[in-house]
Amino acid sequence: MATLLTALTKLSSYHLLAWGSLLGMQLYQTFVMTKVCYLYLPRPQFTTLQKRIFPLYFGIETALAAATAATYPSGSIWALASHHLNSALLGLTLAMSGLNLLVYGPKTIEAMVHRSHQKTREALRSSTTVTGNSTSEEMHLARRQFSRNHAMSIHLNLIGVISTVVYGVSLSSRMA
Repeated sequence: MATLLTALTKLSSYHLLAWGSLLGMQLYQTFVMTKVCYLYLPRPQFTTLQKRIFPLYFGIETALAAATAATYPSGSIWALASHHLNSALLGLTLAMSGLNLLVYGPKTIEAMVHRSHQKTREALRSSTTVTGNSTSEEMHLARRQFSRNHAMSIHLNLIGVISTVVYGVSLSSRMA
């Protein structure tokens, strides 16, 4: 019991909890939830869910990356600054999640909504006129804008996940 109480007073315990929560959430959201939702939800419901989930995911990811850095063992963030590899890895994770939270997540959601609205306009237009099955220039641009922002968001997320995993390898090497 005394060992447990001692562990609760050490910064390293909270560091490990923050890092483990960060990695678990990243892996689960990136490789399980998104795939399952994409496979089993109709596109309108999938789109609605993604609009709600990803801002929350990127916000929690950013907070957990910051908490992991702030609880760095051996003296908090000041000790982290002297370990260049670890500070670079946690900084990269924080930067990628921050970019997704503040820039590419909102741009992707905006483009996704625009693409959805354009699809509705195209359907209304095609029901009133007889025009063949060609895609309009507006729809092409909406899809391209979404694809560009979505690809950037995916790549930033993947870089963040990889840097979190590599940080975990570095962390475990200090425990052995």
